Amino acid sequence: MGQWHCLIGGQQYGPVSEEDLRAWIRQGRVRPADMVWSDGMADWVPAGSVPGLFAGAGPVPVQAGGTGPSTWFGTGGQTPNWELNTQAREILRGRWGLAVGFCVLLFLIQIGIQMFPYVGGIAGLILSGPLQLGVVIFFLTFIRAGRAEIGMLFAGFKNFGSALAAYLLVLLFVLLWVLAPVAGGAVIGLALGAVFGGIAGSPVEGLAAGALVGAMIGNIFGLVLGILAQMSYFQTFYLLADNPSIGAMGAIRTSRDIMAGHRGRLFCLGLRYFCWSLLCLLTFGIGFLFLVPYMSVGYARFYDDLQPTVGVGENPTPNNG
Repeated sequence: MGQWHCLIGGQQYGPVSEEDLRAWIRQGRVRPADMVWSDGMADWVPAGSVPGLFAGAGPVPVQAGGTGPSTWFGTGGQTPNWELNTQAREILRGRWGLAVGFCVLLFLIQIGIQMFPYVGGIAGLILSGPLQLGVVIFFLTFIRAGRAEIGMLFAGFKNFGSALAAYLLVLLFVLLWVLAPVAGGAVIGLALGAVFGGIAGSPVEGLAAGALVGAMIGNIFGLVLGILAQMSYFQTFYLLADNPSIGAMGAIRTSRDIMAGHRGRLFCLGLRYFCWSLLCLLTFGIGFLFLVPYMSVGYARFYDDLQPTVGVGENPTPNNG
């Protein structure tokens, strides 16, 4: 068969090639109970019932205790942040070593890139997107009880073009949101400075003061808009990880649409981690070895929780478009 559609945790993905679908199965992101559909099939069926689809994929491990992440699907963003963090700790229980080791490897690679003063900046700009996609793939696999492996850090290079484009576009869009109010504030400040400077009899000083005040106010608005923009694009790499064919702009647009109405909750979640990071400073940075995996799992759960709730038995109509 050619293109496939999947229903994972209540969210429909596709179309994707059979090769991509098998890769998702190996990573544990598609489980036997997840519904799939392809051209020529009369209806959605469990992926595990498709002959040969799971051949060679190996067993998908399930977290001990019967309350593993496979039971935590999307709620449309209804789960409180404290509960997401409780789930994150449950997911990490007995698996901290793998998550910490993964983050240490990422940190060492980032340090290695920056050791080259002339090319480190350019290399970091080029490699950050694929590495970020690899991080997302690892932690999505990790929270979904899949076969998370440290080598997944480099899985983003399989979709290098989209990952690089997404990273650069998000960087550009956030920068524009930050700079636009600064420039606008400076222009308005110049105009007001010219008016009041003329009244006070000192046009030059009025212009300088007006531009300075306008730029300062613009900086405040720019900071706020930059944070809002970053939260709007939060899901970009998660969407690319779940649907490689969506493309950079498709992921950015979808992220912006999904995050509408949820940016405040994401900000509060990040504020929790910021407070923890202040405490980590008291440990001379050692605490970050555990905080970074904790944050990464928490953010991945936030993404999964935002997916709409759809019962597997509902059999939604395949989206052939």
